[in-house]
Amino acid sequence: MTAAIDVGSPAPDFVVATPEGEVSSQSLRGRPYVLYFYPKDDTPACTQEAQGFSALASEFAAKGATIIGVSKDTAASHRKFREKYDLAVTLGTDADAGLAKAFGVWVEKSMYGRTYMGPDRATFLVDAQGTVRKVWRKVKVKGHAEDVLAAVSKL
Repeated sequence: MTAAIDVGSPAPDFVVATPEGEVSSQSLRGRPYVLYFYPKDDTPACTQEAQGFSALASEFAAKGATIIGVSKDTAASHRKFREKYDLAVTLGTDADAGLAKAFGVWVEKSMYGRTYMGPDRATFLVDAQGTVRKVWRKVKVKGHAEDVLAAVSKL
């Protein structure tokens, strides 16, 4: 596992598949973006988080910021998830967990006595130059999108 990315670090380069095609760090250069990692489409906390960002999508856009949610789910799963909840965020597929590993959020987890590898719920705010400006780890969903928007406003 790669060391965790922190404030002041350059954001790792990436390309992720989306239901619309793909999004890359290069295509985002010149404007800020929010990259949030979540475990699974259409689960309670992940849905709440996506809905929170979607509710504020126009405010993020007004500040020039793009929001990208990333999980291991397929583009088809993302499309269904987005349509089911009318989500206004881009959803990217990290099938091999390469991006989660690059950002240092691919961790050992435990549920019902079973250990497995999965993404930590974490969010990264990256500025127009590709530098990480704020990091949220072990995210609690309630109020999170508002906290991220406040940080974007300070860029």
